[in-house]
Amino acid sequence: MPKASFITATLIALTLAASPAASPAWAADPVDIPMILPLTGGGAFLGNQFIANLTPLTEAVNKAGGINGRPVAFSYNDDQSSPQQDVQIASALIPKKPPIILGSAIVALCNSMAPMMKNGPVQFCLSPSFEPAKGGYGFSSGVATRDQLAAIIRYFRLKGWTKLAILNSSDATGQNADRDIKGVLAKDENKGVDIVLAEHFNPADISVGAQIARIKESGATAMIAWTTGVPVATIFKGMIQADLDIPIGTSSGNQTFTQMKQFESFLPKRLVMGSALFPPHEGIITLDPRIEAAQADMNATLAAHGMIADIATACGWDAAMITISALRQLGPQATAAQVRDYIAGLTDYAGINGIYDFKTYPDRGLGPDSVTVISYDPTAKKWVWLSKPGGAPL
Repeated sequence: MPKASFITATLIALTLAASPAASPAWAADPVDIPMILPLTGGGAFLGNQFIANLTPLTEAVNKAGGINGRPVAFSYNDDQSSPQQDVQIASALIPKKPPIILGSAIVALCNSMAPMMKNGPVQFCLSPSFEPAKGGYGFSSGVATRDQLAAIIRYFRLKGWTKLAILNSSDATGQNADRDIKGVLAKDENKGVDIVLAEHFNPADISVGAQIARIKESGATAMIAWTTGVPVATIFKGMIQADLDIPIGTSSGNQTFTQMKQFESFLPKRLVMGSALFPPHEGIITLDPRIEAAQADMNATLAAHGMIADIATACGWDAAMITISALRQLGPQATAAQVRDYIAGLTDYAGINGIYDFKTYPDRGLGPDSVTVISYDPTAKKWVWLSKPGGAPL
């Protein structure tokens, strides 16, 4: 099994190194919360962002007393973006009986471990595309792919862009999107929206020129391309090369500043993404005061480290805080069943992404009103709200 990331030891040292005036005197060893993340390989752009975001969160939690007088420490295990490595890591962690494991960050990686955790420990996957088995030990962070797609399609429809082309990857991410697009378009409100062409590609392909050419000829007025990382860059480059200038909606998995900076020279002019409610929105819209307060705390914590929130914040922050809340309430020795029941029973938990209600939205806590449509402003280096929660244009 790959060893826990060396970053773990560094983070523990950092969180314990605050001055006596700023940090409590610890009564016991750290409470370890295991995480499995893609720190190398194709998903590393996501995995390492989770670490960057959880470092300030850990420091803030520990300055506030940790978990019942014990400091929190996240231990990071590198799955190398490989489902086989996820299985190996999970096989080593599960016998230790942790009540919860956070990760991984990509749906295929979470899917590889899910059968191993059907009876515990709790698996809190950090990919919005993950769909846990009903009534089991799985939870998914962020807003669901189906809700992101529903918001994007509503935004397109109300803008008058009703002839859609689809260019999804052929892997689990794209397959989930295919299913969810079909479900969204079956709704009465979308009867006037048509798919004029549906194309697919292998994430390892270095060109989608042929698919882009067919989309350009199809008369599509907007496009959905559901994939993340390098494969979405292939699509963006193909659009620029073919001079295809139509709105394109893609996964929130691409909502990272690092990635946007790398892609700036070939970003589509009308790129949109479905986003949770965490991006700044002052002067645009006002959310529930409890959400605003959670976001203000998060933004201040990140700003102290020179950071701004992105998708790793959205998918990691609330998942970590809900986990910490459970262990504070139940105690660090809580069982997997107790943690599962605690999370499943939350109905009014205010996070940075919205008000979580796991009774109404089992296994996730967030519904369609926790999604907005955003774009990226490469000049200001920020996310820009384009819609109200739910997808109606501002």
